[in-house]
Amino acid sequence: MSVNLIDYDESRNTLEKIEIELLLEGIYRYYGFDFRNYAYPSIRRRILHRIHTEKLSSISSLQEKVLHDGDLLNKLLEDFSINVTEMFRDPSFFKSFKTKIIPYLRELPMIRIWHAGCSSGEEAYSMAVLLHEEGLYEKSRIYATDINEKILEKAKLGQYPIERMETYTKNYYNAGGARSFSEYYSANHEQVMFHSFLKENIVFAHHNLVSDHSFNEFHVIVCRNVMIYFNRNLQERVHHLFFDSLCNNGYLCLGNKEALLKTDCKNNYDVVDPIEKIYRKK
Repeated sequence: MSVNLIDYDESRNTLEKIEIELLLEGIYRYYGFDFRNYAYPSIRRRILHRIHTEKLSSISSLQEKVLHDGDLLNKLLEDFSINVTEMFRDPSFFKSFKTKIIPYLRELPMIRIWHAGCSSGEEAYSMAVLLHEEGLYEKSRIYATDINEKILEKAKLGQYPIERMETYTKNYYNAGGARSFSEYYSANHEQVMFHSFLKENIVFAHHNLVSDHSFNEFHVIVCRNVMIYFNRNLQERVHHLFFDSLCNNGYLCLGNKEALLKTDCKNNYDVVDPIEKIYRKK
């Protein structure tokens, strides 16, 4: 009896998808963490990585262990959390921010900025430096949130490996930095610590874009290259969350791989910078 290889592959892929759906459903129902609407290719890669690392035989065996082992769940949550960031990442974005958004912020008595999906905090500190150099930091509050509480603890420290400073310094100058970047941190062996005044107006807090609601009204929301890991339904949910969280005439800043979806929200924004993906709520 011959086996059609195409049918076999399709059957195997279908079974794998069912196993992944059951794993994510189990995590949601038992622990309350909802990854069911993350982009399938991305979440699949991270699940297979954890199976390989734990030397397990299948996705189903991973599900069994995760539901009985909180430590393994934490490892899987770390796998699901995307922590790709750096100081002044995409310098052209920060240059556009200065020319397009800073004039609006100057007119405000108080500035509220939300960095959603802040990871280890580099972009929040970059914003603090930018606002400081523009003379606006004292009247600003930066809310930096992430789903990963462990990475938030690192962000609160403001401490990073010294070998990253060459890249961060280059980004800073390409973003239009006007001072010596080393003025903002002190070096100690293999680490640098950003000065405490940059932390004074940053609030690091846990927030889950999948399930949590709006918690303030913001003049600027920055969420760059986070929603690329969400499926279409979850992207729509987050866009509505951001729309509800922005004040009128507030700015939404997305990543260079993202754009506004064709939803009701899209018609309520003006395009400020189509390259840097900056939009203004009408």
